[in-house]
Amino acid sequence: MLALLNKNIERWALLVFYTLLVSTMAVEVIRREVFAYSSIWGEEIVRYAFIYLAWIGAAAAVRERAHIRIDVIFNYISNRTKTLLYIFGDLVMLAVAALALYWSWETVAVSWKFGSVSHGLRVSMVWFLMAVPIGFGLMVFRLLQSLIRDVADLRSGKPVFEGERLFD
Repeated sequence: MLALLNKNIERWALLVFYTLLVSTMAVEVIRREVFAYSSIWGEEIVRYAFIYLAWIGAAAAVRERAHIRIDVIFNYISNRTKTLLYIFGDLVMLAVAALALYWSWETVAVSWKFGSVSHGLRVSMVWFLMAVPIGFGLMVFRLLQSLIRDVADLRSGKPVFEGERLFD
């Protein structure tokens, strides 16, 4: 069960938020064009679903090493050096993600303290602001997994996981 969650948790979350975004947007377009009526809650749902989609997608990209990168130099260096560069990159990204996770909690705490709510849905903004700490929390988790995998590859002499390439 844990292996299945580890492999697919971001995919399922992305599917849920993408489906929510597309279906709500379709309903709102039909309401606006056919019935000449729109709602503020539909716009808010689409906006916040997109925000969750972006942050969870960023964590999924970390897991798959699918972020945009210029890797032409990797064609000319040894596997050991390549692994060390990936480890260095993951450590830098881990530091940035940990700082961002810490600072994003402050925003959530302020919203919790003052009880801010969204304009259309009248739901606590904490639920929407949590997208950032959730995304960075998942990134930290995936970066730690990546570091463990890369160190194991370095010790065993195996080629480092580079993710899928868009162009060769």
